[in-house]
Amino acid sequence: MSATRAATRLARLPRSQRLPRSSSLPRTPHACKASNVVPAGQRYASLESAVASGSGSDGNYASAMPMMSRDESAGTRRTAAVAEPFPDSLLSTPRSEYRKLVERGLLRSDEHQERIIDRLQALHDELAHYEQAPVESAANASFLSRLFGPSSQPTETKEPPKGLYLYGDVGTGKTMLMDLFFDTLPPNIVKRRRVHFHAFMIDVHKRMHAMKASMGFAGGEPVEPIARELAKEASVLCFDEFQVTDIVDAMILRRLLESLQKLGVVFVMTSNRHPDELYKNGIQRSSFIPCIELLKTKFEVIDLDSGTDYRRIPRAISNVYFHPLSREKRDEFDKLFVALATRNGKHVTHDRQLHVWGRKLSIPASADNVAKFTFDELCGHPLSAADYLEVTKNFHAIFLSDVPKMNLNQKDKARRFITFIDACYESRTKLFVTSEVPIFQVFSDDTSSGKDISDHQRSVMDDLGLSASTVGTSSMFTGEEEVFAFARCCSRLVQMGSKEWAEMSGHH
Repeated sequence: MSATRAATRLARLPRSQRLPRSSSLPRTPHACKASNVVPAGQRYASLESAVASGSGSDGNYASAMPMMSRDESAGTRRTAAVAEPFPDSLLSTPRSEYRKLVERGLLRSDEHQERIIDRLQALHDELAHYEQAPVESAANASFLSRLFGPSSQPTETKEPPKGLYLYGDVGTGKTMLMDLFFDTLPPNIVKRRRVHFHAFMIDVHKRMHAMKASMGFAGGEPVEPIARELAKEASVLCFDEFQVTDIVDAMILRRLLESLQKLGVVFVMTSNRHPDELYKNGIQRSSFIPCIELLKTKFEVIDLDSGTDYRRIPRAISNVYFHPLSREKRDEFDKLFVALATRNGKHVTHDRQLHVWGRKLSIPASADNVAKFTFDELCGHPLSAADYLEVTKNFHAIFLSDVPKMNLNQKDKARRFITFIDACYESRTKLFVTSEVPIFQVFSDDTSSGKDISDHQRSVMDDLGLSASTVGTSSMFTGEEEVFAFARCCSRLVQMGSKEWAEMSGHH
């Protein structure tokens, strides 16, 4: 399962022992994407709490992790300042935490992953002595530009450590390794951000909209001042699932990554593709080539494929999916919703309004952080990834009823459903579903249709550990990206129905 941010995977604390957290702080630990990680819970937030609870006897004094908050872009974690430094002997590192996980049986020992850990450790050691030069605000930079003349590039700082670009198929442990690195960053790296790449680009587009509005009729180039904003907020940026599928994003990224690097920002990225495969066959791809060259020259590109698929381990299925659409299943589903939604004395309300990009999004039924939709209410309207990310940011458990078996005539709904599942997966949302057929098979062709799937689709399904007997086959999706999105969605649905996911998801 995907990463809980390695620090939250180790030892689950009783609620009474956790440090108080405000509602702005992160919710549930993320479950590990790699199945060689046994779900665990939350690590001690400080050395003092570990000592007070008497749980330090085995030497697992976690580093004093900075408290983290979730900003308005779903899937983002930022950190505040560290209160006090701890002696080096008590600070966690990628290597020490990985060894602890292996020693406790929470991870299987893997020589290939250990070599990757050595690369992460090397960057960790460099960062322990790295200090980003002060970054001027966009307003100050603009004033100096007017005073001394325009500059086409941001002021360069000392060359930052080389970033890491981790790529490999689903199941190679990308997210787990990146989160292990993020959660053991040296305490001198006070400003850090871990974000799903999709959420990051939504944030960038919001900033560009606001920046262009502030520039007025005079206009101007918004990317460089936005790079300054981002560089002031984080000296280390970790992107999960870096990908480029849109010409607008491709043009922004080329300039944005270049500017951020010159402002001293260090990156760690995960992706399913080698840089040379990014935005392949995309419109005006030649304009994106400089960004690809930047990734290959300024990053250490690391292939995570070792021949081991950490997800191909049987899991116990939890009772969160209900089919077929019978009265008995609906009654059981509805009772579960009411029980979970009202467990803290809350009352179910109807038509609660969320605000997304100046629009109102109606939530049909909800209480506290639990929401309920029908399939048509959630996927039958022109909602975007931003809408689904906002929903999963506000609700930790979502009940989705009446999911039909989809065909080519419902392709738009199928695409939205896939986008919604991606948002749930990234936010570690607990998902309950009623469906016409087993939820893994909602895209499947009728067995009597006689349609065969392409070699590419068969190859992708095999890479994801999916069998036709489990999820069926679908001729609905044809393009390379569509086929991969379909197969990944099925894989995630299988994972989100597991007992481990049920235990790890849906918490504050």
